[in-house]
Parts: sequence; structure tokens; C-alpha cells
Amino acid sequence: MEELARLAGITVRTLRFYRERKLIPPPRREGRIAWYDDHHLARLHTISALLERGHTLNGIAELAEALDHGRDVADLLGVEPPSEEEPVRLTPEELAARFEGQVTPENLAAALDLGYLGTDGDEIVHISRRLLDVSSALVREGIPLAEVLAAGKRVREHVDDLAEMFADIVLRHAGEEDLQRLRPLARSVVEAELSLALDRRLRKRSDKA
Repeated sequence: MEELARLAGITVRTLRFYRERKLIPPPRREGRIAWYDDHHLARLHTISALLERGHTLNGIAELAEALDHGRDVADLLGVEPPSEEEPVRLTPEELAARFEGQVTPENLAAALDLGYLGTDGDEIVHISRRLLDVSSALVREGIPLAEVLAAGKRVREHVDDLAEMFADIVLRHAGEEDLQRLRPLARSVVEAELSLALDRRLRKRSDKA
């Protein structure tokens, strides 16, 4: 226990407290000897990362229960399955391979904050194949996963505002049932405006060259 606490950068007293709160799974026991492994260390690093991001111990305890018992973390975080996005199931090893060793506790905490990840038994569920593919492609291009996730958070804030604006416009002139039917129009506007914005950005760089 002392060695695990040292590697995790916490006190033995804190480790005992985490065990009492069931934030980490029990160790494997052989007689009177308790064996901890890399899974326990990774969980402790994740707990530290979540605490740094402002999560409460009660919230982390619920998340730990979800991870240990296969509950859907997306449901736990209040994220509804998207109607147009295809979830992707991966093993932890497949997720790590996609991001070239950058699945750190800090990045995992950020992805959980965004609602990108959930669990189903031993599998990890990413909420969107498109977001997963884009994120892993950016990492392959040399962009750190932490920056990709930070950008995702900023994009989320902007698109939430855009969605509210579009919904307000539609609902002022049509019914609730039309909102789903007209959502492809909103997506087309955002895609076109982003494309034009990138054109302007590229022209600026070209003019400076």
C-alpha cells in the first residue's frame, strides 16, 4: 500500500480513505497480503485528474461505480445518445492504440467531462464515430490529444449557442415537430460558414506570405 501511495503521489491515509469510499477496486488478496497493480495506479491518477477539474468525491464515487459495474457513463453524466451520431465500441487497448499512448488520466478526465466516453461491460463506448475518427486523425498529424480535447470543449460551447439560436428561430415560426426535420439545414449552414471562414483564414496567410 505504501508503494502504491508513493507512485500515485498521495498519502497512505488518503489511499485508505479512497478504499473506504470504494473509489478504487479492492486489491487481489493472497492470505494476508494485498496485491495492487497498474489498474489501481491508473485509477488513482484518474481520481487526481478529476479532482483537479473540480469533480466532487461523491461524483467520482458514482463514476467509479459505473466503471466497475459496467453502467453507462454517458447516462451517468446526463448525456443523451445523439440521434445522428453512431457510437463506437472499443476495448481499452483499442482506444489507447488509436491515440498513440496519449490516453492519460488527464485526457480521460477531459473526455469524460465532455461526455465523449461511456462504458458497457468491459467495453468503452465513444459517443460519435465522426468525432473519434477526427480526433485520432488530428493526433496522428502530431496535435496532442489534450489540445484536441480542449478545442472540442470550445467548439461545444459555440455549437450549443448555435443550436439554441436555430431552435429559437424555428420554434418562433414552426412547431416542435419541425425542429428535427429541419436540423439538416442548420448543419448545412454551419458547415458552409466554417468552410468560408477557413477560406478567409487561408487567404490571410497567403497575403502575408
